[in-house]
Amino acid sequence: MLYYLFRYLEQHFAIPGAGVFEFSSFRAILAIIVSLMISLLFGKKLIDMLRKKQVGESIRDLGLEGQIEKKGTPTMGGLIIIAAILIPTLLFARLRNIYVILMIVTTVWLGLIGFLDDYIKVFKKDKAGLAGKFKVVGQLGLGLIIGLTLYFNKEVVVRETVSQSEATSTQIEASHESYQNELGETMYVIDNKSTITTIPFIKSHEFDYADLLFFLSNANAKKYSWIIYVFVVTFIIIAVSNGANLTDGIDGLAAGTSAIIGLTLAVLAFISGNAIFAKYLNIMFIPFQGELVIFGAAFVGACIGFLWYNSYPAQVFMGDTGSLALGGIIAVFAIMLRKELLIPILCGIFLAENLSVVIQVSYFKYTKKRYGEGRRIFKMSPLHHHYQKLGYAEPKIVTRFWIVGIMLAALTIITFKLR
Repeated sequence: MLYYLFRYLEQHFAIPGAGVFEFSSFRAILAIIVSLMISLLFGKKLIDMLRKKQVGESIRDLGLEGQIEKKGTPTMGGLIIIAAILIPTLLFARLRNIYVILMIVTTVWLGLIGFLDDYIKVFKKDKAGLAGKFKVVGQLGLGLIIGLTLYFNKEVVVRETVSQSEATSTQIEASHESYQNELGETMYVIDNKSTITTIPFIKSHEFDYADLLFFLSNANAKKYSWIIYVFVVTFIIIAVSNGANLTDGIDGLAAGTSAIIGLTLAVLAFISGNAIFAKYLNIMFIPFQGELVIFGAAFVGACIGFLWYNSYPAQVFMGDTGSLALGGIIAVFAIMLRKELLIPILCGIFLAENLSVVIQVSYFKYTKKRYGEGRRIFKMSPLHHHYQKLGYAEPKIVTRFWIVGIMLAALTIITFKLR
């Protein structure tokens, strides 16, 4: 909103300094400051309100010291995170940008699903919360919206270099640049609808989902590639949002890990949305994506601000209201940047938490069927509870997971030079 206001003031009244709002870096700084202020100021009032309404979360009995003190700690703190993301985004981002619109939809959509789950747990006294099938249906719905919009919306393009023989007359007319390659063939730089994405450790760093339909002709593979693309988008959203949900088990772990991931994605958005940096670093340039830096800044500010109250010992839990939204935002953010195949590295903490549960449950069922007695690989899952059972203090587990998260974020950046 403020972006459009100051743009109007600059164009019609030539107010000095109003033009600074044209710079995404300036607006990103404002977004992170406002996000932190909202988290700190609004957070305290919300926690007091939740306590008055006795909105406490039932704690899973792990047989650990300190759990009694945690019982009754307010949940639904994810409302703080959502408010601290949405308000700065609405204030400082270009709200007509398709990427910003989809990020707002993702935040509200998964926030509502998580809120409904928390509401059932707290006010209906049903520990199971919202049935898993309804959560999955909600995530599937979001996956379809995101996947279909990104595939069919005309503003979602990638800047590519194609030869004269590959380019259409319309693309040639609208090309941004043309030059002669080493073979003397004319090459055109165009904005093209495509299902290509970034793949690590490969020289070209690009992979087209249409290539999975190798058994079809090139024309048909391009025509039906949207089916593969939407399936992949939906799967990633479900996997990452559930991974963040599982990670939210001890104080500060999910919020801190998400902040590290969000900062990495914001940096990638800045590079991918800037033609000069993208060309210099040989990274895919995606027009109109610079606005995601503002959203990413608000996201990081919201996570860090929430840690003020969620760090050990927590004064509030984010609940599914926050964890599902955080995971979904990260998934959609990475998909928009066409960096979703880097998620196993960047979101390695979420992946480890997910896998620990899958391995534990699968092995337990297998041994129970084979030996008549279920056995476990971990002392408890998700993974962070395993270390709690081993006697590690919560702050030590969280700090070490954060360190691993920072290393994975650095590795994610490095992959662009490892080919």
